[in-house]
Amino acid sequence: MLNNPAARKVSTAVLEPIARLLLKLHVSPDAVTVVGTLITCTAALVFFPRGDFVPGVLIIGLSVIADLLDGTMARLSGRAGPWGNFLDATLDRVADGCVFGALVLWAAATGNPWTTAAALTCLVGGQVISYAKARAEAVGATANVGIAERAERLIVVLLAALLAGLGVPYVLPIALGILAVLSVVTVVQRIVVVRRQLKAPREAAE
Repeated sequence: MLNNPAARKVSTAVLEPIARLLLKLHVSPDAVTVVGTLITCTAALVFFPRGDFVPGVLIIGLSVIADLLDGTMARLSGRAGPWGNFLDATLDRVADGCVFGALVLWAAATGNPWTTAAALTCLVGGQVISYAKARAEAVGATANVGIAERAERLIVVLLAALLAGLGVPYVLPIALGILAVLSVVTVVQRIVVVRRQLKAPREAAE
């Protein structure tokens, strides 16, 4: 998640002592991954549908620590590998589904069909974006493109939810609308990129 070297260095200095302590207590990286996902899902489904965005966002923000901790623990314990990556990616989809699914429930409760449609598009689009990348890799292509990656989508929607919880009007519906459009664009981008990659060898063979 942290691509900036300075930010990565700071996070490592903060997280490594905690990771070492958890490993000494025989807590596994997988357990931290699962707990972080449960926290995110619970906070989203409890607070977001009724519009209590501030506590929901703050709790989900804390769960990000677990998302960073599990990787640090896996590295320190020598357990980093395909299984951890698989579990982390799979549970990320579950967490995303809960966040945007909870926002669909909130939007439906407000009675605004456009906001509901935008939230639903974000929910479906996020899953399709991930699936498109996985299927691309399964057929020997790559789909590492897109204007709305997972991190960007979550940052935007959680920031908008926090501002909405603090009383800023219209910010969440607008953010959901923008993310809905960007999600569709990202899906199209990945389809086009994979199409080009798979079409090129066939054309070269003709």
